[in-house]
Amino acid sequence: MDSRYISRRHWLRKSSFSLGSIAFPWLLGHEGLLAENTETGPLKPELNPTSHDLNPKTPPANPKARAMISMYMLGGPSQIDLFDPKPELVRLNGQQFQGHLKFDNAAQASREIMGPGWKFSRHGQSGMEISELLPHLGTIADEITLIRSMRTSSNNHVPSNFALTTGKPVHGRPVLGSWLLKALGSETQNLPAYVALTDPRGLPQEGSENWSQGKLPAIYQGTVVRPTDPRIFNLNAAPHLKGIPQKAQLDFLENFNRMHLQKHPNETELEARLASYGLAARMQEAAKEAFDISGESPAIKAMYGIDNKRTSDYGTRCLIARRLVERGVRFVQIFCAGQNWDHHGSIKTALPDRCGEIDQPATALIKDLKQRGLLDSTIVHWGGEMGRLPVIQFRNGLNDRNTVGRDHNTYGFSQWVAGGGFRKGYTHGLTDEFSHHAIDGVVNHYDWLATILHLFGLNHKELKFRSGPRDIKLVEESHARVVHELLS
Repeated sequence: MDSRYISRRHWLRKSSFSLGSIAFPWLLGHEGLLAENTETGPLKPELNPTSHDLNPKTPPANPKARAMISMYMLGGPSQIDLFDPKPELVRLNGQQFQGHLKFDNAAQASREIMGPGWKFSRHGQSGMEISELLPHLGTIADEITLIRSMRTSSNNHVPSNFALTTGKPVHGRPVLGSWLLKALGSETQNLPAYVALTDPRGLPQEGSENWSQGKLPAIYQGTVVRPTDPRIFNLNAAPHLKGIPQKAQLDFLENFNRMHLQKHPNETELEARLASYGLAARMQEAAKEAFDISGESPAIKAMYGIDNKRTSDYGTRCLIARRLVERGVRFVQIFCAGQNWDHHGSIKTALPDRCGEIDQPATALIKDLKQRGLLDSTIVHWGGEMGRLPVIQFRNGLNDRNTVGRDHNTYGFSQWVAGGGFRKGYTHGLTDEFSHHAIDGVVNHYDWLATILHLFGLNHKELKFRSGPRDIKLVEESHARVVHELLS
């Protein structure tokens, strides 16, 4: 027999050791003769078949959130220019920085202090200080929690991104959205449970790894949809198959597929493929309706900036995200192209461009969810994988403030979040006087993930999946904590 097609059951039946080789380690552990895993106890074989699906599941604790929308700004928005005003940087602008700096690109580094390029003002009853580059965000200051003390300590894009989304700064691990699907399933069986909305200018850095299920079963992978219409190809049946002929054909295929699955039990890739076939059939009507914004009112479209070329694309994706969670989708992530918030150079022009694209749509998403009664149960996140340094980074050696930018900073940066159990009108944490290191109320990447799971009614210490000889977790640090100060 071709070894590529041998099932585990066939291998055990043909092997000289049969089930003994599997049972022997368990018996040793039962007698206390096997080394013990301090976290999970003696390793035990999974003798019972396990199936995986997206049916809705009840979390262990009472959840505040049922869905999440993440507006992910890959590249690292400058907290110094957007969220974290520092009078000392204004006073020392142009002088030499005297303390320790952690550069990512030492070849282009300098120690010349560059204060914020834009003014800050207070907004709302909370008096939250926000940059003039985000005027729309200022109108919802009393709805958001602004975190100024984020930290990953992985001073490059890829590891910092993975730290925030998978718990560790390495490739190949399941992302947050996949863990939520594993634990909670989906409230809709007619749409993908986890949707990635990409930028028409290109995929985010690392592409599909941003919505990968890693070592979880394939059914928990995110579904990326096209950035322009049609968002999903081939949703319409061929004319000669519409109606009863298509149903008969699908039922016929379903029977064959189920028979095949019975011969290959516990093959998660096969289970996922069959589930995707069923979902594809159900999506023929549901997806077309969910992604079609033509029925939205002119006032809603104007609120999202869809009538403005500058904000039209991002506004459309934010509106689609609202429509998806409204219809039971668990997790939606809106990506930028590449890492286009990575402003090593020309920050004076590039940062206003990025802010101008997203400020109005992101604000509209909060307002729209609130007016529909969805904000209290939907976490909305805005942020990237890092911030920027308080000194000039030169571009091609030119000492011109119109062309320079800022290098990476993962030791103290900002993001904001709203809804789903987070506090309103609250500013959390503190960086040093140069906005380089978080010094108070630090929110490490693993604390952030533990807090998100908590709001979904999940315990970060208990959420795990057996992969080979060990359990994997989204949050593996024993000292990770839920940041209750952020919660309402």
